[in-house]
Amino acid sequence: MDERNFTFMFYGLAAAWAILAIYVLTLVSRERRLARQVEDVKRILEDREKK
Repeated sequence: MDERNFTFMFYGLAAAWAILAIYVLTLVSRERRLARQVEDVKRILEDREKK
């Protein structure tokens, strides 16, 4: 096999892993934001029940 093929394969796999890592980090960020929003809604509901 030509050495260039391995170079292109390496770049392709590196790009795929980079895209996957960015996607996972985006999901983690969204999950944290949603968890904060749920806590805010719970706090608002608790405050309304106290009044």
